[in-house]
Amino acid sequence: MLVVSLFGVGPTIARADAVSELASFSIFEKIDLVQLAKSDVKTAHGPPMRNPRFLAVQSCYVAPGSPAQQMDALRRWDPTRHRELKVFLHTDLPSNPSPANFEKLKSAPDNASVRSFVAATQKLSSDLQVSKDEAKKFSAGTGGGGTIPAPVAAFWADVLTARTKSFVSGGMAAEPPYDHAGPSIRASDEANGLLRDQEKIRRQFSGFLGATAIGRGAGSLRPELYWELLDADDQGVVTLGASYSRGGPAGTYQAADVLYYASGGYYVALTLYQLWPVTVEGKASTLVWRGDMISAAPLGSLHGVERLGSESVMMKNITKAVTLFRRDSGNR
Repeated sequence: MLVVSLFGVGPTIARADAVSELASFSIFEKIDLVQLAKSDVKTAHGPPMRNPRFLAVQSCYVAPGSPAQQMDALRRWDPTRHRELKVFLHTDLPSNPSPANFEKLKSAPDNASVRSFVAATQKLSSDLQVSKDEAKKFSAGTGGGGTIPAPVAAFWADVLTARTKSFVSGGMAAEPPYDHAGPSIRASDEANGLLRDQEKIRRQFSGFLGATAIGRGAGSLRPELYWELLDADDQGVVTLGASYSRGGPAGTYQAADVLYYASGGYYVALTLYQLWPVTVEGKASTLVWRGDMISAAPLGSLHGVERLGSESVMMKNITKAVTLFRRDSGNR
């Protein structure tokens, strides 16, 4: 009986618990682990949310190996290896950065997206998401450089340095608002709103998120910090991100990745992960749930077919990113 309980009943119970827990908070009420393990990532629209500028997508898949191995692969993955993801620069950050940590801005690629970012900065466009105080510090000046002129690169290096330090010391709640033009928007309020509009997900991750700086103060969990230069709807955007993870009972993991600052394109983006160890056809595997949510001003004016189109694009982009990650990490 001991052998049966360890190697027969045990994995079955673990599988049932993982599937039922997934169904308890996600859009995926019924999944077949064996079938999912043989297929590509399964993606679905998230539940409707009250705020029109909010959008959410959920996905799930089965990967070989343990949750700990999956988390390690996520930490090491570099999206800049894939041009189709349109992440031009990605650099990890220390907890006390200086402008030197953003030197790569000077070597940004020469493309239409980056040129639009430079132009928006030079004219301090109303679409630029900075505070009034930050905007006052910009000086067009003179100076050469690559695609991004030296004065533009220096301005953003200073903005990103200060915002990273604010995040480390006081979390998202300490971030300056986007109030350079138009109404004042705080990324922390947007993050909290995204979670508030998805109550089942908020409850599932409440203990974990309470230890992070997402939507609140600094938190007790130490973040892994980074910055990126990417494309958002054909516009160049610099963004600041933080990743968190924590192990749970029976080898499970929860993780979060938040883009807590963006110079344009969106106010905040949040990705949550829940990972469970499962055994599928005798192989140690991981059931992965991923929830992506975003707050962006342009979404607020979309209705009907246009909104469905934006949801479809978001789903395709997530599917593409997950597929490339799985290929790089040997998951498929």
